[in-house]
Amino acid sequence: MFRKLMNLCSVCWFGHDHNETFVGVNGDCGKDGLLWYHDIGKHVYGEYSMAVIQANQVLEDQSQVESGPFGTFVGVYDGHGGPDVARYVCDHLFRHFQASATENRGIVTTETIKRAFLETENGFTALVSQMWNARPNIATVGSCCLVGVVYQQTLFVANLGDSRVVLGRKVGNGGGVTAVQLSKEHNANLDHVRRELRELHPHDPQIVVMKHGVWRVKGIIQVSKSIGDAYMKHARYNKEPIAAKFRLPEPMVMPILSASPSIISHPLQPCDSFLIFASDGLWEHLSNEEAVDIVHSSPRAGIAKRLVKAALHEAAKKREMRYSDLRKIDKRVRRHFHDDISVIVLFINHDLISKGSANGPNVSLRSALEH
Repeated sequence: MFRKLMNLCSVCWFGHDHNETFVGVNGDCGKDGLLWYHDIGKHVYGEYSMAVIQANQVLEDQSQVESGPFGTFVGVYDGHGGPDVARYVCDHLFRHFQASATENRGIVTTETIKRAFLETENGFTALVSQMWNARPNIATVGSCCLVGVVYQQTLFVANLGDSRVVLGRKVGNGGGVTAVQLSKEHNANLDHVRRELRELHPHDPQIVVMKHGVWRVKGIIQVSKSIGDAYMKHARYNKEPIAAKFRLPEPMVMPILSASPSIISHPLQPCDSFLIFASDGLWEHLSNEEAVDIVHSSPRAGIAKRLVKAALHEAAKKREMRYSDLRKIDKRVRRHFHDDISVIVLFINHDLISKGSANGPNVSLRSALEH
């Protein structure tokens, strides 16, 4: 069931004493089979909702919300090849971000975020080195990594891989809302990603290969950026005893995948209403516009759970099944119908942003499901 909340909900902000905050324990957190949810909570700039559904035998998604005196940090980590990297990122990225911002006198910039990603990547690579003899296949595990930071009146978005953040923006005076995708994705199925890979590797005609109807980097992996995946970044880990399907037939002369995130800074406007952060499992079944419309037309409490269920209804429909039938399917087998899905919806209160966040709630919450 839940991990111990003592571990989940501890808070330690820049220059503040460590204390423990139990977030959403009294009725707001719940578990329904393979679905975990936190219906509604407060962060320093508004409210948030959070949910995750497990499909793999072992949950490979991790997600977190951290909020305190400097602002709000959101992370969605979509693992592949196993859960190790996503869990490592969830344990370390925010800590590196805190340290980086503290060194910068508490000021958040694109550089402080980029440094946190680099420290996290280096830390996991060091772990691969330590474990290489005992557990070499840890070199083949990786994770996409989507981070949002609301700092004062600016939203920073950093991304590796194909998770996505979509902004719900009010339009006109009629109560309408439009969807604006803020993150840049790194998936070989996208034309611009294939072009970028070919430009970076002009002497490698096999840098992207169509396999089983899907474009893949070296015919192996879809994403071109990640944390982990050391076997695609360091030649010393692309050899026996890792599985043959991961070993490249030619020498690796430079890293094939990158851990350098795409980062944007977005000045928040009064018309910016909410943000949907989600792993690609959600976007496989819902368009940006559909997801934004669901959030806009529904109560805030439980909205992340509602988005997950909407995606599951679509997944069931594609297989000519009913949602009630899909719910009965066990994890691992469920992966044939949908992926692990993590969703965090962040509502923005512009009055709170204009007042600053010194007196806002301290929050530290990670999605909690049995592994």
